[in-house]
Amino acid sequence: MSGLAAFSIQANEPIYFNIEQQRADKALIEFGQQANKTILFSFGVTKLHVANKLEGYYSVELGLRKLLLNTDLVAVVHDSGQLSIKPKKHNGKNAMNNKKTAIATIIPLLLGASNQTALAQENQSTIQEDQVEKISVVGSRVAGRSADDLPVPVDLLSAEALANTGQTEVGRMLQAIAPSFNFSTSAISDGTDALRPATLRGLGPDQTLVLVNGKRRHQASLIHINTSVGRGTAGTDMNAIPAASIKRIEVLRDGAAAQYGSDAIAGVINIVLNDSDEDGKVALSYGQYSEGDGETVNFDLSKGFALGENGYLNTTLNIRDRGTTNRAGLHGSCQFAGCTELANGNFLLGDPREATAPRTTFRIGDADSQQLALTVNTGYELGDGELYGFITYSKRDNESAAFFRHNNNTGGNAPLQDGDATIPAGFLPKINSDIRDVSYNFGYKVEFDNDASLDLSYTYGENNIDYVTSDTINSSFANSLRFNGSGLSADEIRARVPREAFAYGLELSLQTLNLDYTKAFDTFSLAMGAEIRTDEYRIRPGDEYSYRDYDTENGVSLFDADRSAGTQGFGGIAPVSEVDETRDVISFYIDAETELSDNIILSGALRYDDYDGFGDNTSFKLAGNWSVTDNFALRSAVSTGFRAPSMQQLFFNNISTQFVTNPDDPAGDQIAIQVGTFRNDSVLAQAVGIPQLKEEESTNFSFGTVIQAADNINITIDYYTIDIDDRIVISNRLGTGLSTALDSALRSSGAGAAQFFLNGADTETEGVDIIATWNTELLGGDLDLTFAANFTETDVVELFTPAGSALDGIAANQVFSEQDISIIEEWQPEDRISLSGLYRIGDFTINLAFNRYGEYTVTDGGRQTYGAEVLTDLRVHYQVNDNLSFNVGSNNLFDVYPDENEIGNSRTGTIVDANGNVVVSSPGVFTYSRRSAPFGFNGAYYYAGLEYKF
Repeated sequence: MSGLAAFSIQANEPIYFNIEQQRADKALIEFGQQANKTILFSFGVTKLHVANKLEGYYSVELGLRKLLLNTDLVAVVHDSGQLSIKPKKHNGKNAMNNKKTAIATIIPLLLGASNQTALAQENQSTIQEDQVEKISVVGSRVAGRSADDLPVPVDLLSAEALANTGQTEVGRMLQAIAPSFNFSTSAISDGTDALRPATLRGLGPDQTLVLVNGKRRHQASLIHINTSVGRGTAGTDMNAIPAASIKRIEVLRDGAAAQYGSDAIAGVINIVLNDSDEDGKVALSYGQYSEGDGETVNFDLSKGFALGENGYLNTTLNIRDRGTTNRAGLHGSCQFAGCTELANGNFLLGDPREATAPRTTFRIGDADSQQLALTVNTGYELGDGELYGFITYSKRDNESAAFFRHNNNTGGNAPLQDGDATIPAGFLPKINSDIRDVSYNFGYKVEFDNDASLDLSYTYGENNIDYVTSDTINSSFANSLRFNGSGLSADEIRARVPREAFAYGLELSLQTLNLDYTKAFDTFSLAMGAEIRTDEYRIRPGDEYSYRDYDTENGVSLFDADRSAGTQGFGGIAPVSEVDETRDVISFYIDAETELSDNIILSGALRYDDYDGFGDNTSFKLAGNWSVTDNFALRSAVSTGFRAPSMQQLFFNNISTQFVTNPDDPAGDQIAIQVGTFRNDSVLAQAVGIPQLKEEESTNFSFGTVIQAADNINITIDYYTIDIDDRIVISNRLGTGLSTALDSALRSSGAGAAQFFLNGADTETEGVDIIATWNTELLGGDLDLTFAANFTETDVVELFTPAGSALDGIAANQVFSEQDISIIEEWQPEDRISLSGLYRIGDFTINLAFNRYGEYTVTDGGRQTYGAEVLTDLRVHYQVNDNLSFNVGSNNLFDVYPDENEIGNSRTGTIVDANGNVVVSSPGVFTYSRRSAPFGFNGAYYYAGLEYKF
């Protein structure tokens, strides 16, 4: 229901106002009461903003302007003299002329006002609803629909809520306030260290669709092939867009492939960019961990500009510099030759250098990272519509570490003729990733007089990653210099061996052309459209030194001793594995929604997608919302969905060194093996009969309730099940002895083991989401409490191998190891629960949050269940004046760590000297699991910042 207001702009007589800084919806109610005026505004929109303190004599117009200064809300005076509050979009010319506006972003407009408003204006109708800006909601293409009216759950996360987390990365912000979202940390997992997997409802990173301003976002070019959450998948880089450029984020927690296409099995995340036309802000923060590392400096500069009276341009610059963290244990194994094992299992050192060798040889923690990011968001009213567009750009340089290569690692650190290793003290290879991400969009949306609209847009996105391996060697190159008769001395060889090389480059781009038509009829609303999409994927080979095996030819060793090929730590890709592939997709959809009565909404969607390469798919969705009473509603949805094989799953191929648990070592130490990832159309894959990938297919069902327990208490509970058939998974590392055909193919490829992408599993996911909010006044201030919880369980119900292939006769639990299954089922928390309170009093805003991460189990040689932990976040914000503010806070205030690691460790042992003195005794370098850590293992983080608005 709309509250309508009669407001005269001639009423300029001063009125005394005394309104404290508080949430904008409450401030507007107080303003209307003190001014004895009625105002039309949206509770759903205004409660996301904080109004300024207002004290003194002001005219109604001037007082309202001062109250809303820098809030991104604007008072609009209509021709009738009436006034409404709306999100700032332009200078207001359109609203003054009573022109209709509709913006294809994702937040509901809840039309409401104070009880006085409704009573005073119940019989007036001079302002029609279509004269107030209406905004579409994700999951529904009907403008003006409230979140509670939707048949599916949608989280609305404001810029203020993101900032109150105290985090500087979007992925971490979402994890802090959206319990169904997980942003897991792993270490020594190559590119995954710099580009973490983001998941929703416990599914894979590639089963969540990400949008920006309602337009499909491209994926990252990286595919996670090492042992981490999301192994075998490719997701979206959530940190490529700076948080300061974001107006809000909406999370649709339901299958939506029938509405938005591939990937939307777990749900949809939409990032809405700032569109203010005048506000400016500069912010600076500094923080570090309690251990004294991980120093982070974050700088934001944003400004909105008016383009005449009909347009806006908003831009944001972000610079973030984050230092490394290191929580590695001591190197307990012998680094030099000559150690002797004693009867008690300890080792007696041989080489005297063992006694003084450094024991902090590994670097296990966050990568060193520097990011420069820029966003531009713009719109201009042209004719009967709006010309709009955005640009996002980021460049992030990261440095992470690999396994340390000690002196006695004869494969990776070749011994020379003087009996010593190429690098006598050993070396820690570094993986340097240069990630560049750019996207741009432009379109034109026209509004017709018959409640119809037409939107034509083009979006381009590209993600590039260049890998350079430094502080490394190619051990086979050093070995060849020793034995090729060159006559070089050991020291001359050491001086000649290169220590750095370009490994390879990845590039993924996405072009999307969209045409969307909407029409509102008397009894229902209709949307239909078409999409043409082109995916491109490229792998650029590295320097010869990064991949070549210099002491082997045609699979035969050239010398008596054979050493490892390629740059240690992160080997390169040869020209034979170069990729340049393209895929075209064409889609059509139709989406309808109707109100059967005042309290029942039904919607349905049908989508057809045709993929060049594997075929087509048709998905549907049916959903409904029944408002049983004014305070109680039921909602439900059923849908089919799909996810097309990603370009990375189709075409990535490489031979790399992976460290896995040695099955023959009771201590479970890590060993290096050469593993080839072979695309399904490769010679090797075809030789063993590996079929081409097809799409995953899903069935989603959800049922929930919305309870308005009181005017200030809202509760939503949603149950869901997600069944996925033919899920694409990466196989185990398949070595020799399993199949004669596979053995032959491995020998010819030069790999010790092979892994393939296969449609190999059916999974079932079941869970419950609970969100409850309570707003109240407390001790002279305003308190907003939010309880949020997610309980999710995923089971692999069936495994299968390709019929007719060389894998057909191998047991499925060998093709897909216990660890592969565990990654899908157990590596993410079983539950996430959070309780947060936002308290505003005077010039202070205090945010206190408790985040519980439930149990999770990791299989890595053995099995270990890591217990639930509760992390406490605290942020205090002080508003000095209208422009300047300060904040201090801590994430993980009480320095909570996950359980210490008991499995899959490395470099364990106790070393003693000839006198029995202990040189070192260590359970291993992996004090905490490097495989999966939902909240990381860095400990407490403390920060301070300032912000100036202009």
